[in-house]
Amino acid sequence: MPNSLGAIDILVLAVSLVAVIVIGLRGGGKSTTLEAYLLGDRNLPWWAILGSIVSTETSTATVLSVPGRGYGPPGMTFLQLAIGYIIGRAIVVRMLLPLYFRRSLITAYEVLDQRFGLRMKQAASLLFLVTRNLGDGLRLFLVAMVLQELAGWPFAGSILTVGLVTMVYTYVGGMRSVVWNDCLQFVIYLIGGIAAVFVIAANIPGGWSELWEYARVHDKFRVIDWRLTWDNPYNIWAGVIGGAMLTLGSHGTDHMMVQRYLSARSERDAGRAVFLSSLVVFLQFALFLFIGIELACYYSHHPELTFEKTDKVFSHFIVHYFPKNTGLVGLMLAAILAAAMSTSLNSTASSLVHDFYLPLRREPVSPDRALVLTRRMVLFFGFVQIGIGFWAIQFTNAVVDNALMIASFSAGLMLGVYSLGVLTRSVGSTAALCGAAVGLTALLIVQYGVPMWGAAMTPPEVWKPIAFPWLAPIGATTTFVAGSLAALIFPRRELTT
Repeated sequence: MPNSLGAIDILVLAVSLVAVIVIGLRGGGKSTTLEAYLLGDRNLPWWAILGSIVSTETSTATVLSVPGRGYGPPGMTFLQLAIGYIIGRAIVVRMLLPLYFRRSLITAYEVLDQRFGLRMKQAASLLFLVTRNLGDGLRLFLVAMVLQELAGWPFAGSILTVGLVTMVYTYVGGMRSVVWNDCLQFVIYLIGGIAAVFVIAANIPGGWSELWEYARVHDKFRVIDWRLTWDNPYNIWAGVIGGAMLTLGSHGTDHMMVQRYLSARSERDAGRAVFLSSLVVFLQFALFLFIGIELACYYSHHPELTFEKTDKVFSHFIVHYFPKNTGLVGLMLAAILAAAMSTSLNSTASSLVHDFYLPLRREPVSPDRALVLTRRMVLFFGFVQIGIGFWAIQFTNAVVDNALMIASFSAGLMLGVYSLGVLTRSVGSTAALCGAAVGLTALLIVQYGVPMWGAAMTPPEVWKPIAFPWLAPIGATTTFVAGSLAALIFPRRELTT
């Protein structure tokens, strides 16, 4: 049964929510033009953008699931993915950022318009709109499940609270509000994580010395695993190759990230934020993995307690063993809410308006009219994501996980398309679209078709889905190769302006 929140816990939680809204209202006074609303007047400091990048890629599932990886067999080997992230972001800074700062762009997909034309830009933007709204809607679903378990909050009330607060500060303050709120949320969940380290250590019978000995005996601090197995995401090959290509797709071509880069004062500032964010993410993963190792040591003294899913371990400790009415439970709930409120609403609204609505208009639209429309689209997508959160109730967790896996396919597909645009000259729009279609088909076959085929065999064969870090390399490589071959059938036609 969840702990009832004490007055101090409620106060801590309320203060964090009020701070979010206040930042949104203050940002609104500086977001009176379209460029200010979408890109913060291209005048945001690099360190704020760094905080926004890290907060954006951190979800409630990250805060609770990563400790589960430290608790279970992966241990610190999860950090191999973060090594790949560092490599991938270095390549983003070197190869992709110059594309975005070459002209005064509003969305990431204008690069594809310049290279392939409107059709490819809109195809990429549509993929972004579908996968991003699906992912953020399911994020609302997941945080509602967590809050129901930890605090006993009503499921519907949790979705509406998080969704509406996010809509308010995004609608009022635009990108400036989003970035500063991301920074606040980053600080909140980081403080929550650090506090958890000391709370758990204080509950271990032998304290820190027993924790170090437990970690040594169970080899919990080992980072590198050289064994190559395609269904295990925690080896150096999947971490470096898969992690690098995954972050190339997610941080190099996804408009939610690129919009933050375009808000920087210069390409140099954006590059600093992008690369240093990978180091911060590495340390952040190490923190939450260490929490998992602490939990493994603590629960080794309670063999009567078992967990079907290691994702439940951290939340179980918060519910049953965190000190009551000291503000710590409220802080952890604020951290979980913070991880859920980094929003894509501004990004999806700008993508719809600038990639679809404005190009299809025969007459030009004034900046004031475009700003009004963009704000309305923020509200529209906010309710779409809330609706997806409610829609997900009827499905099992496995279906939700699969939907999130499909959403992650876009990183590999977009990386393949961008590679065709940057590394080739003969591939045109039709060939690139063919390549993306083949890439998506290959991913669906590898991830779902092959295991289903094995299960249907007589006798059944257990063929596990390939580990998720390999999906981006498969999608990107297949898209690039298929697009290059399709160019032999559909040669490029020069764009007319």
